Amino acid sequence: MRRHLTALLLSLAAPLVWAQATPVGLWKTIDDETKTEKSYVRIVEQDGKLVGRIERLINPAKPDPVCDACTDARKGQPIVGMAILEGVSKSATEESVWDGGSILDPNNGKTYKVRLSPKNGGKALDVRGYIGMPLLGRTQTWQRAE
Repeated sequence: MRRHLTALLLSLAAPLVWAQATPVGLWKTIDDETKTEKSYVRIVEQDGKLVGRIERLINPAKPDPVCDACTDARKGQPIVGMAILEGVSKSATEESVWDGGSILDPNNGKTYKVRLSPKNGGKALDVRGYIGMPLLGRTQTWQRAE
């Protein structure tokens, strides 16, 4: 009886653990160079793809900053509310990896390919922006905020 109860509890808890090991949620971004908290980004699924928007900036250099460095339709647009992560989906070849989309760095206006890898049971998210292949890039580790 005890084995059956344990198996039942584990089978009920498994989807909860899996759900937290996705990039969907609210993340506190950590600058990879200064190691300081920069912003909160909310990642949601829309039409089968992940989209991430800046929800709040932590200690912005100036009030209501806009993306002056952007070269696309986001140029001059407010950074808060801006979609910086687009077109990301679950990898067909690697477990626990989401890729195929792009990420914008509002500081320099450049867009990079992106790979997302949840870590520590979904409590952290490795965000790798790169040009060409993943080896040519840099990684930030974001912390789950909710």
